[in-house]
Amino acid sequence: MSNSISRLLMCLFVVGSAWGQTATPVTKDSIPVKKDTLAPKKDKYGLRVGVDLFKLSRSFYDTNYRGVELTGDFRLTRKHYLAVELGNEKKTVQEDHFNFTTNGSFIRVGFDYNSYENWTGMNNQVYTGLRYGFSSFSQTLNSYSIYYPNNLFPLPLITPNTEFSGLTAHWAEVVAGVKAELFSNFFMGFSFRLNYLISEKTPATFANLYIPGFNRTYEGRFGVGFNYTISYLVPLFKVTVKDAATLEKERKAKEAAKAKKMEAKLAREAKKKR
Repeated sequence: MSNSISRLLMCLFVVGSAWGQTATPVTKDSIPVKKDTLAPKKDKYGLRVGVDLFKLSRSFYDTNYRGVELTGDFRLTRKHYLAVELGNEKKTVQEDHFNFTTNGSFIRVGFDYNSYENWTGMNNQVYTGLRYGFSSFSQTLNSYSIYYPNNLFPLPLITPNTEFSGLTAHWAEVVAGVKAELFSNFFMGFSFRLNYLISEKTPATFANLYIPGFNRTYEGRFGVGFNYTISYLVPLFKVTVKDAATLEKERKAKEAAKAKKMEAKLAREAKKKR
């Protein structure tokens, strides 16, 4: 009986050994491992065009005003944008002793700097910028009355309807504003502007009390402005955003190349002195 059990155990040992030698071992290399990969972040670059809703809507409810302003910007770098605004305004102003109409066109050119750090896929802006503005316009003195401090009778109204054409103005602007992407490539934004009048061509007998694109000039050389825009981005291409490690590597490579160039320059100068 014991001999039979010993033979049975021996057979099982032989069969197990043979199976272990013939079976294919499972290794870690044979198991496919799926690695998580993140798509690189890309920023849109292109031309954004829009219109100032403030001036456009004002033309409907203000009978003394007609105006339109088109806006545009082009992304130069991740933070910098080239900006341009152009338009036309016609405004009639009634004051206590005179009435005049200003009519002309304007253009502003400059750049914006975006200080907002967008998340992946976002293209919003919180920006500051500078503009150079130029306007070509005419002023028409519709009517006026002569002021007398102690007048007893109604003042006569004089209506010369005199037009002064060929007038110009140059100014600089500091701009601060916001542009938010409502949905893909469509933006809403607004901006505030502080203007400084650099130079102007005025009529011989009348002042430029309103300049298209600049606004009122009653407070001297300073003025203020505001716009409320809707715009659309025409994407032309995309640029991959480099991560911090890549930027640091490129910075070190530039510094090394600069140091090597300086070392070579010093070596050449030392060689000339020998």
